[in-house]
Amino acid sequence: MSEHVLDAKGLNCPLPILKAKKALKAVPAGEILTILSTDPGSVADFGAFCNQTGNELVSSSSEGDVYTFEIRHTA
Repeated sequence: MSEHVLDAKGLNCPLPILKAKKALKAVPAGEILTILSTDPGSVADFGAFCNQTGNELVSSSSEGDVYTFEIRHTA
């Protein structure tokens, strides 16, 4: 299993979601994409994104002003 990381720090809505959607295309089904973001709105955005796309939000955390999301690609 490879490590897939998307650094979306410094980007504002909707760019973290758009870049994650594009990055997930390169992630094999069952593997996890880790996204780093500094946009506070991304907390709600990635939850909604996973609900709409059927991908699994494995974890969501924050450290300082950086939010980390782990999304399992299910499609």
